Amino acid sequence: MTTASGQTPPLVARSGPWRWVRTRLFRGPVDTAITLACLYLLWLVVPPLLDWLVLSARWMGESRDACTEGGACWVFIRVRFDQFMYGFYPEAERWRVNLAGLLVAALVVLLFLPPFRAKKAVAIGLLAVAIPGIVLLLSGGVLGLRPVETRDWGGLMVTVFMALYGAILAVPVSLLLALGRQSKLPVVRVLSIVYVEFWRGVPIIAIIFLASNLLPLIVPAGVTVDKLARALIGLALVISAYMAEVIRGGLLAIPKGQYEAARSLGLGYWTGTTFIILPQAIRIVIPSLVNEFIALFKNTTLVLIVSLFDLLGMIQSALTDPKWVGLNLEGYVFAGVVFWIVCFAMSRWSQRLELRLARRPN
Repeated sequence: MTTASGQTPPLVARSGPWRWVRTRLFRGPVDTAITLACLYLLWLVVPPLLDWLVLSARWMGESRDACTEGGACWVFIRVRFDQFMYGFYPEAERWRVNLAGLLVAALVVLLFLPPFRAKKAVAIGLLAVAIPGIVLLLSGGVLGLRPVETRDWGGLMVTVFMALYGAILAVPVSLLLALGRQSKLPVVRVLSIVYVEFWRGVPIIAIIFLASNLLPLIVPAGVTVDKLARALIGLALVISAYMAEVIRGGLLAIPKGQYEAARSLGLGYWTGTTFIILPQAIRIVIPSLVNEFIALFKNTTLVLIVSLFDLLGMIQSALTDPKWVGLNLEGYVFAGVVFWIVCFAMSRWSQRLELRLARRPN
């Protein structure tokens, strides 16, 4: 478009907020009607919600008497916050939980950092320290640390622990199952299919319950398996079956030429699979794998069925206290916000990883 003088108008005149609003929200009669309807719904929902959540809410106080009828009673969350984070973990030993949390936070920060030369070595070293270190820190009984039974664990620390170690157990099993389903050996293939189809067909709650009650009957006499470990094994068994199918989808998407190229280079099955096939397959299924990790994090709430109190379990337990009865909404909103923050962070990390891998040459 040119002006009367024959000159092209500056770019700023053809763009900007007003043009964005007009082209995206009021482009035609239908778009205008939808935009106005959405604005009306927001006007109905947002002001009262904001008033309940923030403006009329009570944040300070030591008991329910500090709360009012019109707003949320965040005093409940503030007073019970330590219990929601640590469960019944001894107060004098909570520095161990904080230290374990720092190790997890360091792993998370490392995931979000851009690539650098020693990143892989740092990640492997940190994982090698964190995996046994977190268990030893929380359990105690070594290096002069006071033993703390898992029945005293609870709150967010159990949620994160179950999700982290569930993933650590499930990932290698799922890789073997995915490869097993494509194996040319009938026994391996059939066993992998039976495993996946069985665990996928049974509700997770039933598996956690069965794992908690059947494992003590299976293990040799004199051997005891901790209740938390039983629930963790049950959860990992189910998640590994789902992850195996996701990874198998990635393996099926790899062209046969890649397998032939690996063989032409003289690589054996395991070498070619490890360095050529699996990296490409996992790169394809990253969104689906992250979806499984998010599902794993949310499914940790199911351990309540075997009397393990994760974050949601601790909130439900606190709501049975006569001093705080009726504050369900505040408790569930708090739990929802915590779960959303973690799941959103995983989703953003997945998107960053996809973009980073997309920029790499094949």
